[in-house]
Amino acid sequence: MFNPTRDQAREFLFEVWAKHRAGAALTALETMALAILIEHPEYHGYLEDRERYLDRDWRPEGGETNPFLHLQMHLAIEEQLSIDQPPGIRETVERLARKRDSAHDARHDVMECLAEVIWQAQRNTGAFDNVLYLDCLSRKAGPQPR
Repeated sequence: MFNPTRDQAREFLFEVWAKHRAGAALTALETMALAILIEHPEYHGYLEDRERYLDRDWRPEGGETNPFLHLQMHLAIEEQLSIDQPPGIRETVERLARKRDSAHDARHDVMECLAEVIWQAQRNTGAFDNVLYLDCLSRKAGPQPR
């Protein structure tokens, strides 16, 4: 599924969590998603109440963080890292993780860059800019070791 709806993306996370709780076998993508879900215990309650949260909207102007968007952005980043796309992202994020002394904190930095570049593309009705994305990540990671 390359262009899931909001509900399909949420359903995927609900299903992964339910399969995990039931001890069912997971696909490779589901295993990747589960690792992210486990790192976010603050969102487990949402994942356990599909009926309540499938259609819920979270408004940033109200200071709310959308847990499903947060988790899906983590998943997008992990997919990018797994195939090193855009080229060079894996090395840059590894450098950022060393600098932050935390792979998870580094991914949150990546998330900021990802959100910014997506916003720029939407604002300018253009394509996602890999150069802008990698530049943002490189600034956060600092200079490359020599």
